[in-house]
Amino acid sequence: MSTPVTRATPSTSSAPATPVAPFNGQVVGLAHYASRAALERVLARSGTTFEQSVALRAAASGDGGAVGRSRVVGGLVDGLKIDEAAALRTVDELAARGLLEEPAPGQVTLTSAGRELFVSIRTAGAEIASRVYAGIPAEDLAVVGRVLALVKERADAELAGA
Repeated sequence: MSTPVTRATPSTSSAPATPVAPFNGQVVGLAHYASRAALERVLARSGTTFEQSVALRAAASGDGGAVGRSRVVGGLVDGLKIDEAAALRTVDELAARGLLEEPAPGQVTLTSAGRELFVSIRTAGAEIASRVYAGIPAEDLAVVGRVLALVKERADAELAGA
């Protein structure tokens, strides 16, 4: 277990240093699970799972048009690291709820109800993010974004090599 690093406050007073957690997978995971739990409260009100919300986002990427079913399934597999059978079930669940339809073989699109649900989830998620990230300097958020993108890239390479 590592000892937290402390950062001196830039003041002339004798204020105590602010503890800074070390950057590691646990810190990243805890941040992810805390923010995901906040979103899952919103999702629960509509009976939507996190996986279904990700699939809705992937289906909405067609800008109102159809997208390939394989693209939605692939996005779930790659993004959530779930197997293809679970991803296919998720897409089928959305279709059974009348949130996705198949206008042509191998293509899916959001129904009106699906688009309405997606917009409400996206709006609630943006509101949560606004509160969670409030007051964090844009430069810090940019650094975190770059670091996490690199960590994801390396973790994906580890998975590919396994």
